[in-house]
Amino acid sequence: MDDQRIIELFFDRNEQAIEETQKKYGAYCHTVAAGILSDRRDAEECVNDTYLHAWNAIPPQRPNILSAFLAKITRNLALTRYRANHREKRGGGSLALALEELEGCLPDPTGGSITDDVHLRDTLSAFVRELPAQSRDIFLRRYWFVRTVPEIARELGMGESRVKMILLRTREKLREHLAREGIEI
Repeated sequence: MDDQRIIELFFDRNEQAIEETQKKYGAYCHTVAAGILSDRRDAEECVNDTYLHAWNAIPPQRPNILSAFLAKITRNLALTRYRANHREKRGGGSLALALEELEGCLPDPTGGSITDDVHLRDTLSAFVRELPAQSRDIFLRRYWFVRTVPEIARELGMGESRVKMILLRTREKLREHLAREGIEI
């Protein structure tokens, strides 16, 4: 079933919308959640929560790209679950490592205004769009889908050292881009 028909089912409050969403995007959402969470059951629960959040959000929202809409919900739920699971255990895990890598590239999240947050978001979006396709793919796999370097290397058929070098250079470009935009790190 195509995405527009699924969205119409949501607008009609037809429960078949959940079934069709699960058939078409269940595996995709599970991949997003599993990339962040190490527990299969937590990932499954996040995916199920994704359906509930989609049900509550559509309507009034009408997503342009249903897969991206669902991935964003799943990712946010998985990050929330990850934080809850690791509140007392700082460090460890691929998410903590990925965030640690970005620490030197992004401003301190405390003390900024909403305007600063919007400017940062827009600047990051522009930066990612400007990246060459391969660098963008690797950057998003690492910092959006929270894949490990070995996973990215295997998925893209390249060496781990090459992936690490591309990530390092991309982070350096990000720091320069943010500086040009007047965002202090």
